[in-house]
Amino acid sequence: MKVLFALILFAWPCWAQSYVPPIDPQAACGASDVNFQVKSDYQGKHLPEVAAGKAVVYFVQTQKIAAINHITAKIGLDGAWVGANQGDSYFFITVDPGEHHVCARWQSDFARLQEVSLNNLTAESGKTYYFLARITGDGQGVYSLDLVKLNGDEAQMLIAKSPFSISRAKK
Repeated sequence: MKVLFALILFAWPCWAQSYVPPIDPQAACGASDVNFQVKSDYQGKHLPEVAAGKAVVYFVQTQKIAAINHITAKIGLDGAWVGANQGDSYFFITVDPGEHHVCARWQSDFARLQEVSLNNLTAESGKTYYFLARITGDGQGVYSLDLVKLNGDEAQMLIAKSPFSISRAKK
């Protein structure tokens, strides 16, 4: 009887827990029917205007595929597209402090090139964060898109030699 009572006592918290369905990992991305038109601005460097209580997030893209020029990767944050890079380029946004889910998706009409990479961010007011959308491939059909956090020194070096990306969503 004591064993049965102990079993019920220790198992009770398991019954009390409510089921939470898994979150769709691609929920960080935006709608699938949105694509971007992208222009590169080679003139000067752009600096963010940061409102009090916000954080800055830079998205830098590097492309290491000789056979394909200027691949476009669109960037999503918390389920909405926030911009796109094309080729080696960068852009930035400001975000509220807190947890955010980030998505990079290769913009292509070919289903096999619909690469997606995900990451997350816990932003703090007044801080700056950097992500690298790294596109690699052999030019023969093996391609990869990786969205990784980047340290500030490496990011500043890549930003200094890259044009600013100006993107506009089109449907």
